[in-house]
Amino acid sequence: MFGVGVVNEEWDNMMDVEPPEHELDPENTGFIPVENFTSLVEHHELQLDPSKLDMLLALVQSNEEGQVCYQELIELMSSKRSSSFRRAIANGRRTLQREILLDETGLGLYKRFVRYVAYEILPCETDRRWYFHQNRLCPPPVFIAVVTIVQIIVFMCYGIMLNKWVLQTYQPDFMKSPLVYHPGHRAQVWRFFSYMFMHVGLEQLGFNALLQLMIGVPLEMVHGILRISLLYMAGVLAGSLTVSITDMRAPVVGGSGGVYALCSAHLANVVMNWAGMRCPYKLLRMILALVCMSSEVGRAVWLRFSPPLPSSGPQPSFMAHLSGAVVGISMGLLILRSYEESLQKQCSWWVIVFSFITFLLFAIFWNIFAYELLGVQIPPPP
Repeated sequence: MFGVGVVNEEWDNMMDVEPPEHELDPENTGFIPVENFTSLVEHHELQLDPSKLDMLLALVQSNEEGQVCYQELIELMSSKRSSSFRRAIANGRRTLQREILLDETGLGLYKRFVRYVAYEILPCETDRRWYFHQNRLCPPPVFIAVVTIVQIIVFMCYGIMLNKWVLQTYQPDFMKSPLVYHPGHRAQVWRFFSYMFMHVGLEQLGFNALLQLMIGVPLEMVHGILRISLLYMAGVLAGSLTVSITDMRAPVVGGSGGVYALCSAHLANVVMNWAGMRCPYKLLRMILALVCMSSEVGRAVWLRFSPPLPSSGPQPSFMAHLSGAVVGISMGLLILRSYEESLQKQCSWWVIVFSFITFLLFAIFWNIFAYELLGVQIPPPP
């Protein structure tokens, strides 16, 4: 087994200064006896990453059968996303040598921010320490930042062009934008995504931008751009498709579907791991977040059914908020709970993906056939 795969340079160098492989695994079973492994870890001449050394020492004590799986060692040393090291430590009889991250002293501004993010997002001290020590500046959390900047630029351009900064949807020229989702233009597929760059007014933009920066950037720093962008865009798409099914006459503007996907996933993760979360004032922050989200939904409902100027413009739907929250609780919660694990290896992930694809196919056929079959009178597109 010691000839399988390519291990990183640290491990190769360790092997160069230690006993031959037949002494470490004399029976070629793929497992290393704890006594041999302890000697290898504690007496090697290299200075390993402190977090990796902590994990290795904990791994030594974790197996009741007195042996260490070589494949788990490979995954740990190569820093792959895997639950192997976490499981080894969780099942072990000793704790890690280092104190909790909050006791770390002499940290720079960036490392203090990384420590804050670790305690804000991750419920397990082992996960927090692993993230803290392996965190790198590249790739930076650019997705949420870029989306927010584009939303602000688009809003300012339309604000200047329309000379209106509040309730822009009541400006007749606003709905002529090629970015707005309108049921009369549903054949233009990009509108099911591009509506996230348009906003009703300054208050909706400010609320969405603040939430997605405060919650989305830390989430992207921990879980990566692919997972968070997938979650955000799934919320955006689910928002417009849900409106096209449940509120067939209403247009959609705003990034609330994606924002609520992020927020609901994070809040659900905090609730599910309440005892392990160490973010400060978590109860107060939870209450404030729920109040803000509820008031935003209430405001959207009010604009839909009791608009201030009902004859002067369309009333965008509020269903995008709710569908984004559903996406966050289902898909997002699994993503946030699988920090070390590959999503592709989890049956529940494929169940969620299959459900989302089924919903997507149903919504496509609905948009093609249902409007004509049901005789829905769509407001004329601008």
